[in-house]
Amino acid sequence: MAPAALAQAPAISDDVVRLGLILDMSGVYADVTGKGSATAAEMAIADFGGTVLGKKVDLLVVDHQNKADIAAAKAREWYDTKQVDAIMDVAGSAPALAVLEVARDKKKIVVFSGPGTERITNDLCSPYSVHYTYDTWSLANTTARATVEKGGKSWYFLTADYAFGHTLQASATEVVKANGGTVLGAARHPLGSSDFASYLLQAQASKAQIIGLANAGGDTVNAIKAANEFGLTKGGQKMAGLLLYINDIHAIGLEAAAGLTLTEGFYWDMNDQTRAWSQRYYDKLKKMPNMSQAGTYSSVMHYLKAVQAAGTDEPTAVMKQMKSMPINDFFATNGRIREDGRMVHDMYLFEVKQPSESKRPWDYYKLVATLPGDQAFMPLSKSTCPLVKKTASN
Repeated sequence: MAPAALAQAPAISDDVVRLGLILDMSGVYADVTGKGSATAAEMAIADFGGTVLGKKVDLLVVDHQNKADIAAAKAREWYDTKQVDAIMDVAGSAPALAVLEVARDKKKIVVFSGPGTERITNDLCSPYSVHYTYDTWSLANTTARATVEKGGKSWYFLTADYAFGHTLQASATEVVKANGGTVLGAARHPLGSSDFASYLLQAQASKAQIIGLANAGGDTVNAIKAANEFGLTKGGQKMAGLLLYINDIHAIGLEAAAGLTLTEGFYWDMNDQTRAWSQRYYDKLKKMPNMSQAGTYSSVMHYLKAVQAAGTDEPTAVMKQMKSMPINDFFATNGRIREDGRMVHDMYLFEVKQPSESKRPWDYYKLVATLPGDQAFMPLSKSTCPLVKKTASN
């Protein structure tokens, strides 16, 4: 009896399922990931019951200070010496790509809700990685296309000078040109810029109808605030935030943000489910969650369900289960993880309300359009992911 019982026992390594988050806790992305993402993960673990297959679920959180080398070193340490089973988010595209390579080398699971670069599921895809919430292709395909179709034909970009900004500008440029628009130029700024004056003067001088913001977090907030101070919008130019979070709108204020179009994978006030979960989150942090924070909750829950179903925390078995199980929760309906690691789900085009339209705190968006996942994300036919090519050839 004993050998049979042992053979059937759940194969949980070191008797703990240990998850990690490598986040920006104090920098330009602290408000859009940071404590909010950590809180969302804690909520998911608690809602799952705190254990899986009878074993405790632990969560480790560290600040990478927006440095790729720190993120990679921490991931290596966690996988090698802390027995971390899965890293469930890495804030920022450059740190994320560094961790992606460590996870590939260690054959360990990594899931991303904070970073945007589409390379995670394109040329740099891995059998052990999932891009869960959004990516640069989906943002550009939704926001840029809608803006061009509404008459915003000429563009100038303000671009964060690292992997995320570069891929977002490239994706948006492709969409603008494909829909009959033109790109007049771009100005690249360092991550965490405090002074956007010279970049905005270049944008103003370009005479472009649309100033496309290929940046995120505090950089986007500062750029929009500065543009209002410079009077760019009064002069007829319009801002298009290619990645805007509800936290950013809250920081900018409706007076300055009203009329902006943006793309999100989640909004707290969509339906009864989103409102119920978001109220629980709000009770903890006194702010509403954004899509990356909601995505972190959903992805942690999905991972734990996959461990439960697989009967083990062994990475290959868990990833197979994650890709076979649909995702149905407040974040996604009939979401699915493709062979390239892309979690496909609906994306939403919103317009920021006028101050007079907002009825209560955090009532900031009105829905313009819903894009089904197969339209919102890069089709597999365009992917350069080697995993897709292997699948297609089989």
